Amino acid sequence: MKVAKLYSFNDIRIEDIPVPEIGPHDALIKTKACGICSGDVMPWYIEKKAPLIIGHEPAGEIVEVGKKVTSFKPGDRVFVHHHAPCFACRFCRRGDYVQCETWKRTRIIPGGISEYILIPQINLENDTLILSDNLSYEDGTLIEPSACVVKAMKRARIKQGDTVLVIGLGVMGQLNILLARRYGAGKIIGADMVPFRIEKAKEFGADDVIDVSKDNLAGALKALTSGDMADIVIVGPNSVEAMKQGIKSVSAGGTVLFFTPAKHGEQLTINPNKLYFKDINIINSYSCGPTDTADALELIEEGVVKAEKLITHRFPIEKTEKAFSLTAEAKDSLKSVIVFD
Repeated sequence: MKVAKLYSFNDIRIEDIPVPEIGPHDALIKTKACGICSGDVMPWYIEKKAPLIIGHEPAGEIVEVGKKVTSFKPGDRVFVHHHAPCFACRFCRRGDYVQCETWKRTRIIPGGISEYILIPQINLENDTLILSDNLSYEDGTLIEPSACVVKAMKRARIKQGDTVLVIGLGVMGQLNILLARRYGAGKIIGADMVPFRIEKAKEFGADDVIDVSKDNLAGALKALTSGDMADIVIVGPNSVEAMKQGIKSVSAGGTVLFFTPAKHGEQLTINPNKLYFKDINIINSYSCGPTDTADALELIEEGVVKAEKLITHRFPIEKTEKAFSLTAEAKDSLKSVIVFD
């Protein structure tokens, strides 16, 4: 079978490896589509894992199950999460699935951009979901990224009518706009410097947009909110500078959510007394767990999130490097997906 293997940020090769053999509790899927994650194109983050089969947003059809598998059968159309928790440790009992040691260790074999994928027992039983007939495999690739946003919305605790600022309008920013409205936001403002993405934000429901290549973010936000600033600020770009801009943009009593880590080695210096006396909360939201993927699937089934609108580019596996480069460029695209015959 063909796989896309990353050796370095600018070296992705299509290679042939054997189809993995499943055990009695595992399943094998024929991959139908796999998204390229914006996290995959952070050089410091992805290269420390190299060499690896890239991709972790797959959807496909089960073609074989182990003799002891009873929950799934050949022909099932599924989304599979690349990590799955144990449900028994203290982190799982608190719902902090991403801190579970089992969640951290688990993986799909060999990776998402692969013609076939082995789903180990724990992934199969604890975070694999069946796609209804009305959903496409491309819809399935959006479950994991949508679930990351679901988790962020829960952690941000948006109150009905809140003003939400979304900094960074790539596909994850657009998903944050879509779901912020669903979770109760009254006014949504998007900020970016790419015209294509700014226009898309308007299509997806942003009430106002700020072009930060032309306007000062905090100043423009102040004008749009009559000085109130934003109750919730979601910071998408992976940089300390974006995080600082987020803190400058939040209202007293508000929340700044870091959706993405900073670049390796960057340090964020803050005035704790400013946060203290203004009751400003800074929180993070990393990845997602099974409750989030289940909620994301419901939102996709309801049509809140639609692949036909968010996926802008499709490539065969042979063009994975091009899809990867397009995502890294972060210009006139949202979601790139590898599609399989």
